[in-house]
Amino acid sequence: MAVTAEVDGPPPPDAAPPAKRGLLRYNSPLAQVSLLGFICFCCPGMFNALSGMGGGGQVDPRIADNANTALYACFAVFGILGGGAHNLLGPRLTLFLGALTYPLYAGSFLYYNHHSSSQAFPVTAGALLGAGAGFLWAAQGAIMTSYPPANRRGTYISLFWCLFNLGGVLGGLLPFAFNYNRPINEPASVNDGTYIAFMAFMLAGAALTVAVLPPARIVRDDGTRATRVTFSSPATEGAEIFKLFANWRMLLVLPAAWASNFFYTYQFNNVNGRLFRLRTRGLNNVFYWGAQMIGSAGIGYFLDFGFASRRKRGFLGVVAVAVLGTAIWGGGLANQLWFNHQPKDDKGNLADAIDFKDGNRYAGPFLLYFSYGLLDAMFQSLIYWIIGALANDSQILSRYVGFYKGVQSAGAAVAWQIDNHKVSLTSQLIVNWGLMTISYPLLAMLVFLAVKDEDNSVSSVEDGKEKDSKLSAPTSFH
Repeated sequence: MAVTAEVDGPPPPDAAPPAKRGLLRYNSPLAQVSLLGFICFCCPGMFNALSGMGGGGQVDPRIADNANTALYACFAVFGILGGGAHNLLGPRLTLFLGALTYPLYAGSFLYYNHHSSSQAFPVTAGALLGAGAGFLWAAQGAIMTSYPPANRRGTYISLFWCLFNLGGVLGGLLPFAFNYNRPINEPASVNDGTYIAFMAFMLAGAALTVAVLPPARIVRDDGTRATRVTFSSPATEGAEIFKLFANWRMLLVLPAAWASNFFYTYQFNNVNGRLFRLRTRGLNNVFYWGAQMIGSAGIGYFLDFGFASRRKRGFLGVVAVAVLGTAIWGGGLANQLWFNHQPKDDKGNLADAIDFKDGNRYAGPFLLYFSYGLLDAMFQSLIYWIIGALANDSQILSRYVGFYKGVQSAGAAVAWQIDNHKVSLTSQLIVNWGLMTISYPLLAMLVFLAVKDEDNSVSSVEDGKEKDSKLSAPTSFH
């Protein structure tokens, strides 16, 4: 069964006339990527704020470790399958089904606040969220990488990343405000109001998905359609997803994908969760996710408007992230060695937890945590930019992004269980640093081999062989 996709290039004879420019045109890539950013602001953005509290806001992080293990194990499967689901269901329904699982997850921790003897509900909700997140992020990746013009892809990725992480910023303010007056030395879970507020935002995000337009209605300012997909089938998607595991481009992305969420467990549970007071952990997340907005904007601007050719900009982007990452993880190692020699409480946390009012004592660990957020956004935005440069068709890109998110989530599932099994914090840090270091030369190789200076080709797959075809011609998949 064939699927015909119309991709970037000179408008075909039946193309739409040049669209009116402006921020208010609803079927423009800018409007749809912005809408997507607000959906992710409400759903995964708030989830990030909740996770960033360390232990999901609970005193004992084991419940969050187990829930997140179930989450990311399912995400690993449904992330890979999500690209096929997007191609079959379309972005609106795929996003809607994914978004509905976020408030269920937050609600499970509200339930656990009152029924802490059973982990069944949080773990089940985590597994369901893993499936839903796989759908949501596959649709997100297809929209974000295929709708923008090729020469503004980095800018659109940055726009999305800023809106998405604004959710983490606001979400960090919720536990900071609701738990501000908790006694300094009282170990406590966040209160019910915090979880209810998270649920309200997540439900609003699910409602926003009904406003997403079908891909065939998206028209760029120059009159070209972002993509037009006529139909697909389960057999087609199953075959194309299976081929990803032998695709050399995806194999070069694999270590970066594995590393890109692996470090969250260490940073959230073992830096923010162990060093700081409850209210300060919320405040730290405001700046962690705010740093992501700065990092994504900076790397996005460089990748689109840098002085060199596109391939050189990609290569220099990898070098910049590698240098910054090495410096930040080096600082992290110094902080971890300091923490190893400090007095601990019975949970292994810093006995005299740091508060944001502690002045110089707060400044160093805060700067490190801020830098972790900066590096995360730059690293992931770079990966998305590289993936977006590999093809121009939303079907191909939805599968590529689904593969990326699936591998990413498999790594995260392993990381949560590593923490649950009490592996030493220094070992966790070294593994995180090593995984990122391994990924840098492989990303540079991918840029060198697969990113073209001109956006004049699209990777297509036919009869098991990859080949380039001109963008002005339709591409068929069998």
